[in-house]
Amino acid sequence: MAKKSTSQTIYQIKVTLKYSKPPIWRRIQVADDITLGRLHRILQPLMGWWDGHLHQFRQGNVYYADLHVEEDLECFDHAIDENKVRLNAVLKKAKQKLIYEYDFGDGWEHDIVLEKILSAEQGIRYPVCLDGKRRSPPEDCGGMGGYENLLSVLKDPSHPEHDEWREWAPEGFNSEEFELDDINLEIRAIK
Repeated sequence: MAKKSTSQTIYQIKVTLKYSKPPIWRRIQVADDITLGRLHRILQPLMGWWDGHLHQFRQGNVYYADLHVEEDLECFDHAIDENKVRLNAVLKKAKQKLIYEYDFGDGWEHDIVLEKILSAEQGIRYPVCLDGKRRSPPEDCGGMGGYENLLSVLKDPSHPEHDEWREWAPEGFNSEEFELDDINLEIRAIK
């Protein structure tokens, strides 16, 4: 449910897909007391992901993950349950950073940086995306190297794999596109 209270503390965070050139990023404001599990659910549509893969948060040598996944994974043996940890417990002051990794096969890593700590503004529904640049890579394209190859093939109609990749890519895919209004509709619908 969206927060409307003016006494609520709000975090403005910048989420950047690591190794993307030019950078793919989003700036959002969220309640400081959401769990990392809820932050994960916000990050998925924010970045254009479908939540079809495993994920984890990392800060230094401390890992946070959804420990209720059906797979019995050793990589989560020492992880802390993301649904029991609030964002304000891991990010306490401006400039602090958290890593969000999604899809261990493709290895999408995101830097999450706390930019500002604010008071909620009356009439604003949180979470809210304020700005961003570029569309995120499509799921399952093979990590950043696969994405760069996809962009190269899509730009070259004479490439032997152009038609195949054009058919595989999401309809109307445009790497420079950023749909702020669509993103806000999606993140506000999150339970």
